[in-house]
Amino acid sequence: MCGRYATTRSAGDLSALFESADDTDGVGPDFNVAPTDPVPLVRLAPEGHRLLSVGRWGLLPPWSRTAASAARMINARAETVATSRAYAPSFARRRCLVPADGWYEWVRRPDGRRQPYFMTPRDGSVLAFAGIWSVWESAGQARLTFSVLTTEALGELAEVHDRMPLLLSPERWASWLGPTEEPAALLAPPDAAQLAGLEIRPVSPAVGDVRNDGPELIRRVGPAGAEAHSEPTLF
Repeated sequence: MCGRYATTRSAGDLSALFESADDTDGVGPDFNVAPTDPVPLVRLAPEGHRLLSVGRWGLLPPWSRTAASAARMINARAETVATSRAYAPSFARRRCLVPADGWYEWVRRPDGRRQPYFMTPRDGSVLAFAGIWSVWESAGQARLTFSVLTTEALGELAEVHDRMPLLLSPERWASWLGPTEEPAALLAPPDAAQLAGLEIRPVSPAVGDVRNDGPELIRRVGPAGAEAHSEPTLF
């Protein structure tokens, strides 16, 4: 966790939601973000204002010799991010917000098949994952890269996976992006109200193929894989 998520809002919508300047050439919807994909993130510009940028998912520290490790660096554990050689410099000085509609996890069913679930706000609001970023240079080209912080899963989310993204409510965006505070305050888990607002939605196994993309991937399905509108039990 977290190895797949969705981010579908336009650059204009994200700029408005996060009160940020747009440094992208426009971003398109991606219902099946996979490691190393380019996606939007929000960081602070040197001048201090918020900036919507495009980064590749999988942080590459400046000392990385090749980009091969990026797919293994998509997540940073909240418990060790402040002390890790790879992540600590970014956690101290280069934190970002990663906009998302929700994230996917898979649960093995009694029949042995794996059922994907999409964790998303019931009210359709945007999520902000806690992220850290870095710039990696190779052959004279600079690449903006990032990782999503994960923490111990809480509440019903623990029935799906033992880890979850560190979710930041809007009240925490400024402190996450701003000057370094005590790690314990920055890394506090989301509150109960934010967790209660999440839906654990069964979705189509088609999301397991990274070549698939489109709104059908986040639609609720029933036990047999057909679209459903009732509220089934988790398992």
